[in-house]
Amino acid sequence: MDLNATGEPVMTHEDPQVRVGVHIEKGTCILSRGGTDFVAHHASVEFAAPEQQLWTAQEVVFSAQGPDGKSVGLKVDLLNDACDGPRDGVPDAIWKVAALAATSAGDVGIRYTPPA
Repeated sequence: MDLNATGEPVMTHEDPQVRVGVHIEKGTCILSRGGTDFVAHHASVEFAAPEQQLWTAQEVVFSAQGPDGKSVGLKVDLLNDACDGPRDGVPDAIWKVAALAATSAGDVGIRYTPPA
């Protein structure tokens, strides 16, 4: 690796964000937009804890394949416009993806041990 790094990086705790990726088995989550179906195969869920509040899922970005076989990205905002609660009309399947991401990241209490 041809890279060097120095310093003591510090995370700000005012508005921490964590993005968690999950692989989705093809065919288990179909997204529809404008009458076109897309087969999701990966999702990246962004969690935030603004002003030291509880962690909440705020958006999901799906990687999917369209009927033409081309890859597309589809973004879903999970919070309402005031950012004080869930957005109305978000399908249950998308909330399940957010729950899977939270579970796979230890409910965003990510546990990690650096290599020795």
